[in-house]
Amino acid sequence: MRIVLSNIGTFGDINPLIAIALELKRRGHSPVMALPNLYRRKIEPLGIEFHALRPDIDPSNTLLIQMIYDVKKGTETGLREFLFPVLRQTYDDLLDAATRPARADLLLLGELNYAGPIVAEVTGIPWASYVLAPFSFFSAYDPPVLPPYPRLSRADKAPGMGGAMRRLARFVTRKWPEPIYELRRELGLPMGKNPIFEAKHSPHLVLALFSRVLGVEQKDWPEHTLITGFCFYDADAGNAALPSQLETFLNAGEPPAVFTLGSAAVMAAGDFYEQSARAAIKLGVRAVLLIGDDPRNRPEISLPELICVAEYAPYSRLFPRASLVVHQGGVGTTAQCLRAGRPMLIMPYSHDQPDNARRMRRLGVARVVQRSDFKAWRVARKAREMLSEPEYDERARAAAEEVARENGVMTACDALEKLERQGPGIRD
Repeated sequence: MRIVLSNIGTFGDINPLIAIALELKRRGHSPVMALPNLYRRKIEPLGIEFHALRPDIDPSNTLLIQMIYDVKKGTETGLREFLFPVLRQTYDDLLDAATRPARADLLLLGELNYAGPIVAEVTGIPWASYVLAPFSFFSAYDPPVLPPYPRLSRADKAPGMGGAMRRLARFVTRKWPEPIYELRRELGLPMGKNPIFEAKHSPHLVLALFSRVLGVEQKDWPEHTLITGFCFYDADAGNAALPSQLETFLNAGEPPAVFTLGSAAVMAAGDFYEQSARAAIKLGVRAVLLIGDDPRNRPEISLPELICVAEYAPYSRLFPRASLVVHQGGVGTTAQCLRAGRPMLIMPYSHDQPDNARRMRRLGVARVVQRSDFKAWRVARKAREMLSEPEYDERARAAAEEVARENGVMTACDALEKLERQGPGIRD
């Protein structure tokens, strides 16, 4: 089958799609990736057809990244100032990818592609959707941490609190989808369901591309939801090797603590790496700082030989050789930590990150430090406590065993093939 896979977001949003596309290709299908043009150089070397999708992402626009990761207004900024102003262009680009040079047999759409369900409706092409974290379901039975209202999470088990949080989220976002309704009116379509909540989920198949370690089914999840397990991919255009200087460093001593902010938050790092370097020095441990390509992230203090600085490294190669990983709580980074069986110290920014952090803390594999509290002495103290308590390592290894029993890519591709074969609306 010809299947178009599409989303808009960071590498954490796109890498699972790449993993699925590679497996679909191995099975003899024709995957087509419709993504922001930034990802072209990552996709085409893999021999996968690529279609550019607007809006493109400018990795040098650190101001936009800072706004999007603002804990109070980040999600609203991302939708209303980045995605929705070019919704019509996104629709046109995806429509072209879905119909030219040949009509797609199936669409797989991420939740940030708000034009996707409209393209599916207009063309009649069957579609599946995917989410990467339980946060996306906004369950009243497993209520998420709402970044602007973190204190509500302390009362999430109170009777009725989950439903109240869900109603609050709907009220706060009630005006956001107007550009989507406007496009639907322009195309002669009815208003439809709420795009922020129900409409982003396919009525045919929703792939929850995460492990049961992170979350399990709830009564108010969409119909036809399937938890697949994580879908791992972190190579750079197929290259998954560690940088040579990092490989040499890892071979030279004890497992280091790793400090990273993923692929997006690293562009709004603030003093994270400065404080991280100071914390590692206070601890007296070997450390790896993954600072990205922004030179402002390089610590100003003189670094001892115990600290290695690198721009990027595949987590799948690095994390299993770490003692502890300090990160931002993105689901992709969290998944790689779980897979590696490594304890975590999480400093969440916004979006799903505070919720992921709480889930890891409840699992007993992580501790959490807020951004405003991320100071060298506090990080050193928390890290020292974690490294001295073997229970964190034991629980992390137990979680890794559960993750290893899942095969997210195979399960997702099996479900997509079944959907295309049987057609939408056919249940088991």
